[in-house]
Amino acid sequence: MEKIKDFFSSNDKFARECGIELLSVEEGKAVARMYVDSRHHNGVNTAHGGAIFTLGDFAFATAANSYGTVAVAINVSISYMKAHTKGYLYAYATELTKNPKLGCYTVEIKNEANELVAIFQGMVYRKKDLLPIT
Repeated sequence: MEKIKDFFSSNDKFARECGIELLSVEEGKAVARMYVDSRHHNGVNTAHGGAIFTLGDFAFATAANSYGTVAVAINVSISYMKAHTKGYLYAYATELTKNPKLGCYTVEIKNEANELVAIFQGMVYRKKDLLPIT
């Protein structure tokens, strides 16, 4: 799992620019976090929906690719439950179903008080290609 963690931590440049850290990876699961500050704010000074989405998407992608084969998103959605202004957000990605071609995942995005900020759901298509990890 360490190779998968290193691969996504190093190669996802957008997530890195957003300040997202990958905390853990297991088969079908991942945990990531992002410290929200003013650079992540929208026009009304709360965390931009795109920033929260990016955190969820990163955890989703890592969990889906945790088996070492390429999995690409084919459908995603997000529901926002609570505004967030500053401090860490955590994304907990969990695999719901897995078969040779498709996988479904839920990502709970929570604040430091363990309150639900958003729910991200995604489906991937599993390719036969292996991740380029060494």
